[in-house]
Amino acid sequence: MIVALCVVSGFAILRAQTPAWPPAGHTQVPIWPGKAPDAVPVAGPEVTTRVQDPGGPPAMVVGKVSRPTMTVYSPKGKNTGAAVVVFPGGGYWVLFMDLEGTDVCDWLTSKGITCVLLKYRVPGEHLSPRSGAYPNSPIALEDAQRTVGLVRFHAAEWGIHPNKIGVLGFSAGGHLVAAVSTHFKRLYRAVDAADKQSCRPDFGVALYPGHMLAHTSKEFELNPYVPVTSQTPPTFLLQAEDDPIDPVKNSLVYYAALKRAGVPVEMHLYAHGGHGFGLRRTKFPITDWPQLVERWLKTIGITSE
Repeated sequence: MIVALCVVSGFAILRAQTPAWPPAGHTQVPIWPGKAPDAVPVAGPEVTTRVQDPGGPPAMVVGKVSRPTMTVYSPKGKNTGAAVVVFPGGGYWVLFMDLEGTDVCDWLTSKGITCVLLKYRVPGEHLSPRSGAYPNSPIALEDAQRTVGLVRFHAAEWGIHPNKIGVLGFSAGGHLVAAVSTHFKRLYRAVDAADKQSCRPDFGVALYPGHMLAHTSKEFELNPYVPVTSQTPPTFLLQAEDDPIDPVKNSLVYYAALKRAGVPVEMHLYAHGGHGFGLRRTKFPITDWPQLVERWLKTIGITSE
């Protein structure tokens, strides 16, 4: 399957630079107290690069991530008690930390939702070993499981309702939403009290997800390593039918599996929009998707009017 790395390849690299994130007032916190499980060597230090999509705004891409962190953004104004862990996309090679990360946290916090931005392990563009998709590598899913548990562990401290913790991701991060929504048993041994908390999210939002199709001769079969059951949390799906990177069948096959399992699911498909738009405005109606998510969160009882 073509993965979201193609998005990276379609950008022109402007220049490597000193990391410009997290913004002032926010601190990256390591998610593991010591060495991360299943750690693999990554050549050289973490790299932050600004890239430019022809005709679009620049984006900040981070690669060679071997030390996963979370950055917590507190809600602005009224606190709804809800929290969302955000998984940026980037083909499991790099992470689009602003386009599919900090931009999202600015939006969520403006709606009274705590945002936790996860910088999960990725090796860098065209570098190996890759970090996912599971089960090719467990490390991105381990980082996601660990972070959901950490947020639930700190829920009282951070003003979060422990049963209103969801996940949201784009492209490869959309697949990670599905992976952590269907794998509740941790892949690693517990390291502290946070790992005694459930790592099952209470809802999931997957935007133009990839890696959802099985690698078989069948044209429409769900990836068997996304084992949907009735315990999979309510899910929101959104994708463009002209997505050139991850075909729309990725969302369709997941939607069909969720429906069969009786999982509450809402899906929105648009004729145009492409891939990798994040929250950046375009001429296409699909970029109004944040309002759809806001209404859906009210519908499933995560937020209120």
